[in-house]
Amino acid sequence: MLLQVSNLQVYYGHIHALKGISLEVEKGEIVTLIGANGAGKSTTLKTISGLLAPRTGHITLDGQRIDHAAPHVIAGLGIAHVPEGRHVFPRLTVDENLEMGAFTLTDRAVINKQKEFVFHIFPRLAERREQKGGTLSGGEQQMLATGRALMMQPRIMLLDEPSMGLAPVLVEAIFDTIRDINQTQGTTILLVEQNARAALKLAHKGYVLETGNIVLSGPASQLLADERVRKAYLGEA
Repeated sequence: MLLQVSNLQVYYGHIHALKGISLEVEKGEIVTLIGANGAGKSTTLKTISGLLAPRTGHITLDGQRIDHAAPHVIAGLGIAHVPEGRHVFPRLTVDENLEMGAFTLTDRAVINKQKEFVFHIFPRLAERREQKGGTLSGGEQQMLATGRALMMQPRIMLLDEPSMGLAPVLVEAIFDTIRDINQTQGTTILLVEQNARAALKLAHKGYVLETGNIVLSGPASQLLADERVRKAYLGEA
């Protein structure tokens, strides 16, 4: 098992945000977390990447405990986090943003090869490589944030709401790219996404969160067909 989360309890002060959740991500999978706002999806990703510390519970990467490791240590182990809202470096160029993503690598040839891959899957970034990150459109910033995470050759990518605020044509392009990253590089992906239908069509497996609890889990195709999911998250009567 590549990533395993066991009985995770996380608090914001006195607010009990995650109430003992457990999930598993196998190597090469796309796994999605779906649920309403405030369900605990982003909190789960932040805890995995070390931005939040759990009160109790375990997180392991390939059997190694990481639940109290510093974020830079977790990144060095191969977990890349693309946060909600993109958070590119606005005053750095596209090229400089990508270089920042390669901070865990030392081999210039590997860095250049990975940058070529990013420009291959996001040709628009290649066209704007000297442009400041803060001047890009929302869709281009999402491409840059994803490309920056890819620069470190992650073993697993944590993607938080990659389609948020994007036009429908760009949403489709982003999901196609996520599939491409998974298939061509074998990158494992843990995806948080409010577009539940698109996420479940893309993923191999899914978990449904409600107020800090996992209430449903299983193969994505099974969740797509589940009447409770269809009514609550797919807008079907």
